[in-house]
Amino acid sequence: MSDKPKKQKRPQQVYTLLVQIGRKDGDGLPEGATGGALMVYASGVDEAEAVRETVAVLKQADLAPLDVTGYGTLDERLEEGHDISQEERDLMDRARAENAVIVAQMTPFFDE
Repeated sequence: MSDKPKKQKRPQQVYTLLVQIGRKDGDGLPEGATGGALMVYASGVDEAEAVRETVAVLKQADLAPLDVTGYGTLDERLEEGHDISQEERDLMDRARAENAVIVAQMTPFFDE
């Protein structure tokens, strides 16, 4: 019998992340775009894990993540007064259920 204390399993949360991406061959961005931004819902036991998972998934998808800004969990966003649509909530639920990274929106950037 082991005397090790049982590691308490921390529940998965879903975090809203904004990821700035640069250009890379095969990234799927339109011709002439200089980069873009992705709105992502990612599961993790904490925001750092959600960010690490997101960056890893985006790199596997031939994207070039440059910077990630975290906006917190659903509860944290509600406390800050964010208006969160049912569609957004459904995507967050899906990210939690599938333990996944869900890209909700991709916005390409262009030089003027």
